[in-house]
Amino acid sequence: MFASGPETGHENRGVSRPLLVPMPFIWPYGGSRVFLTGSFTRWSEHIPMSPMEGCPTVFQVICSLSPGYHQFKFFVDGEWRHDERQPFVNGNYGVVNTVFIARELDVVSPSLSPEAPSRSHMDVDDVFIRSEPVPTISDADLEVSRQRAATFLSRHTAYELLPDSSKVIALDVNIAVKQAFHILHEQGIPVAPLWDSFKGQFVGVLSALDFILILRELGNHGSNLTEEELETHTISAWKEGKVHLSRQIDGNARSYPRCLVHAGPYDSLKDVVLKILTSKVAMVPIIHSASQDGSFPQLLNLATLSEVLKCILRHFKHSSSSLPILQQPVCSIPLGTWVPKIGESNGQSLAMLRPNASLGAALSLLVQANVSSIPIVDENDSLLDVYSRSDITALAKDKAYAQIRLDEMNIHQALQLCQDANSINGQRCQMCLRSDTLHKVMERLASPGVRRLVIVEAGSKRVEGIISLSDVFRFLLGVQLEKV
Repeated sequence: MFASGPETGHENRGVSRPLLVPMPFIWPYGGSRVFLTGSFTRWSEHIPMSPMEGCPTVFQVICSLSPGYHQFKFFVDGEWRHDERQPFVNGNYGVVNTVFIARELDVVSPSLSPEAPSRSHMDVDDVFIRSEPVPTISDADLEVSRQRAATFLSRHTAYELLPDSSKVIALDVNIAVKQAFHILHEQGIPVAPLWDSFKGQFVGVLSALDFILILRELGNHGSNLTEEELETHTISAWKEGKVHLSRQIDGNARSYPRCLVHAGPYDSLKDVVLKILTSKVAMVPIIHSASQDGSFPQLLNLATLSEVLKCILRHFKHSSSSLPILQQPVCSIPLGTWVPKIGESNGQSLAMLRPNASLGAALSLLVQANVSSIPIVDENDSLLDVYSRSDITALAKDKAYAQIRLDEMNIHQALQLCQDANSINGQRCQMCLRSDTLHKVMERLASPGVRRLVIVEAGSKRVEGIISLSDVFRFLLGVQLEKV
């Protein structure tokens, strides 16, 4: 969306037209109707700003401006506002924000350079984004924030995660795998605990990763598992067969199956978080037994990092200043996985795919890279969608898995099958900006169903990184673990 005002629409007869640089303007503080005006519109035109897809509280517009010094202001729901986090001065129109755009000799517009690669527009954007000092936090404030967060988690228990009323679904290990995944899809849940009636215990979980491994095994010409067997193949039989598959994938001698990772209602929230992080699982069942031998266990709840995050936000709601780290922009702290900047060779790479990549390639990447989601981007690395492990359960609908071939179906087609699944308020892609504070990111991650936020560049939606719930807790607790 490019807005043209008096400055960008005129013609200079007999004079070469000056370089116009696309300049993104962002209002990240919400509102119903937001407009932009400034010296580049001679303060006479109000340019409407649009809410960013996936970030309804962030409004944006891109204006093509000439190099030089500009002043601007926002008109939000009938009130004149300025952004206190951007440079501002007192001018003829009150307090206004300012921006300086480098002249033609200092910056080359990628649209005028045929040799420029398709992503070169980020060079221009970086001139403006990085020209402003990024707030930093002292080591002392970081340590204080981590200590207070850890203290809170240590003093509160999993009992506080129990809702007043809820429904928890568990699956018997003797039902067919096909039926189990139908249940997961119909109930809209990515994982369910497994109950062994013979042992009288909860013995594990069935997750979307299991379905991914099953589909890959079905697509393997040397597989002993056929589509017919899947109709009667029990969860118990699959879990036994998974031992061999897991050893093939891991390439090591880890013992399988692992014991069920669970917690009790009186375990601390810190213990719950550490169990989720170290075991690399999406949730842990909260199980209680009145007997010392653990017989007659009761499944009370499924504890997730999202629920723990809500507890933290509630506790520090009126005392957020006691956690100084909350007001830091996410770009200024070691949080999440970021696309390496030009010239950087270190750091973990961010896995991304094009929509025409095969579903088989996506599933292989989810398993081999040990990630839970993959941003789907266009040729400019702008975000189109996200393919997650949990999306695979959509193939259980109408036995779609029996009609597809993983290498023949592309990601775009696979996403069409789950366009209504895993969406939050109608949005599948949950996004944030690099300038968003940690507090704002945590609030969004605490929303039901949100497990990660894709960091995008305002306007272009070019992917800059990704922040997961696990990333936030690793950072808050200072835990160094391999990322999931």
